[in-house]
Amino acid sequence: MKKADVKVGLIVGARSEEEIKKPFEGKIEKVYENSALLGITSYDPIDEAAISDLNSKIVVNFKNLRVIKLTKDSQTAALNEVKIEKMKQAQAATKAAEEEK
Repeated sequence: MKKADVKVGLIVGARSEEEIKKPFEGKIEKVYENSALLGITSYDPIDEAAISDLNSKIVVNFKNLRVIKLTKDSQTAALNEVKIEKMKQAQAATKAAEEEK
């Protein structure tokens, strides 16, 4: 990837040359001159110990990043919408309970 294509919040596929054996996915948290800090979101179970040691974060060179093509019906989008809806419902329930007191 080129630096111009790398934006905070973008979900990307990545590979590590040293720490993690299999390709993984992560969310860009910070952009540096030639690399980006990723919060690891999806990985192969074989790398679980390495991910834990890294606290689910890793710095990856731009050349080891790739764009993940998300469709309209992608699972990530659906999960985010569900979480937001559940949060709204919980907030409404809390507010209603407080008003009853």
